[in-house]
Amino acid sequence: MSVGTNSRVTRVASIAAPALLGLYGGIRLLAGSRAPGPGWTVGHAALLAGLLLFVPVFAELRRLVAPRRPAGRVAADLLAGLAHAGLLASVGQTVIDLYVGARAADRAEQNVLFDRIQGHPGVLPAFYTVGPVLFYVGLLALLVTLATGRARRVPVWSPVLVLAGTVLMAADLDFITIGAALWLAALAPLARRTAPARRPAVAAR
Repeated sequence: MSVGTNSRVTRVASIAAPALLGLYGGIRLLAGSRAPGPGWTVGHAALLAGLLLFVPVFAELRRLVAPRRPAGRVAADLLAGLAHAGLLASVGQTVIDLYVGARAADRAEQNVLFDRIQGHPGVLPAFYTVGPVLFYVGLLALLVTLATGRARRVPVWSPVLVLAGTVLMAADLDFITIGAALWLAALAPLARRTAPARRPAVAAR
């Protein structure tokens, strides 16, 4: 994949990823969307797509964080690894949710399936209580590093907006759309950084 293609993918992903999270949050507020049915499936499909788009976002953040010195590159790899581990856990949770929504006939059966799956050792911390937290911690750590380093690759308010959005979503899932909007604003500078420079106009002769 060429550098130009990488830039285009990152530019689209940094906008589309939080936008799809916001779409999921909006669908979740619709009547009947929290039980098996079209609302549950479409909403979680949007969530899954949004999460997967964070792969190129994290790759770009890691590239921007990594300095030339080996020690700095190791630190960047650790932060990116933390973010990817949390992302994998979040993707796993969403896949479980899609599976349960497809198998269950109603809310009662949905709850039974969730209890059965989450009852397996390690599933609850890996995919629900601990693992997904690493996604938010990794994203925030990467942005804080970029905002406070010598180069100041992103504005100081980018990690502040991510933190505010994360707190809102953690406080109440009904605030997912608002939190995602804050994330979108926080990642917008990343899209501008990867935008191709305009070629100077050639004067007519």
